[in-house]
Amino acid sequence: MAIPKQTVVEKARDDKSKREREDARKRKLERSLERGLEDSFPASDPVNVTQPAPTRRDNGTRRK
Repeated sequence: MAIPKQTVVEKARDDKSKREREDARKRKLERSLERGLEDSFPASDPVNVTQPAPTRRDNGTRRK
């Protein structure tokens, strides 16, 4: 009989942490959208939430 790699408790903990990471990602995206809306108000152009691909000039720096 093989030993299970994950117990039910460990799987539930992993699922919870995955949900928490996804929720944090969604909150960050929502904050970025809100900030963009506030910074561009009043304006006629819609807010672009996505970031362009990094260029050679960026040299590996991360964007907010």
